[in-house]
Amino acid sequence: MECDRCGDDAIHHAAYSGAHLCGEHLRQSVEKRVKRRVREDNLLDPDATPDDPDRWVIGLSGGKDSVALTHILDDVFGRDPRVEMLALTIHEGIEGYRDESIDATIELAEDLSIRHEVVSYEEEFDVQMDDVVESDPENMAACAYCGVFRRDLLEEYAAEFDADKLLTGHNLDDEAQTAMMNFLEGDVRQVAKHFDASLGPFDEREGTDAFVPRAKPLRDVPEKEIALYCHVRDLPTHMAECPHSSEAYRGEIQSTIHELEENHPGARHSIMAGYEELSALAAEAYREGGDAAADSPDLGECERCGSKTSRDVCRKCRLLDSIEAA
Repeated sequence: MECDRCGDDAIHHAAYSGAHLCGEHLRQSVEKRVKRRVREDNLLDPDATPDDPDRWVIGLSGGKDSVALTHILDDVFGRDPRVEMLALTIHEGIEGYRDESIDATIELAEDLSIRHEVVSYEEEFDVQMDDVVESDPENMAACAYCGVFRRDLLEEYAAEFDADKLLTGHNLDDEAQTAMMNFLEGDVRQVAKHFDASLGPFDEREGTDAFVPRAKPLRDVPEKEIALYCHVRDLPTHMAECPHSSEAYRGEIQSTIHELEENHPGARHSIMAGYEELSALAAEAYREGGDAAADSPDLGECERCGSKTSRDVCRKCRLLDSIEAA
């Protein structure tokens, strides 16, 4: 199998486009799509200057997606004085897993000379995920605890850095799964919120001071191509799966979309194209008012930690109380 562009040996066949690509042209293809997404989302504030730069926090876990994202953003913006970047790594306290991935993040940050901070659940919350999984006071999946704690720390440190944007390494597969889950759950409000939170171009979103806006520059690129990209560029990457990962519902959706893609190449792209258009329409409808908009809860500050919440005590603090009592 030869590369369509140069005739060298191909390492990948993108069935959705029919393209056969060698390592070099796969690299170029991935980087081109990420750069296009950066432009289309208006990621860089047009008013940013060296004296008042756009500040970005990148969630760097050490896995393939976040490593690829950090490397590409550094390629494009690493020497741009209009941008300041901070790579943030979160240690959940998972023995034999996160320590290795943190080694990868440290190596990458040193190679790129990018500012890098590591924070841990143990230091911030006095818990470790291994212990939380063992006690499981809420009788729920490990990812449910971890997602709450991770979001809190990302928000906290993005605010501390005075960040304008929070960037994560969600790929096409991740986003197609989330879109399908929102459809199947009939959660139109979440579809609308998704647009303003992380999908829409920054000049089309409804801004809020409650949270640092997110962006997902990898969301046009399939997971497999990101893994190949890291291999081609010999990037320091931790490829192991989290031993506590057990999101059963998302796993079912993942399998369904994988089968659809096998039988109908391009299904993931079609899902996201339709979802993004519908999310924009839903966001516009919710902004205009009506019964649905009136149901939106007001956000205040958690009386314990000060995080934004619609209740007196935020979800994170309630989970920590439950874990301490177990």
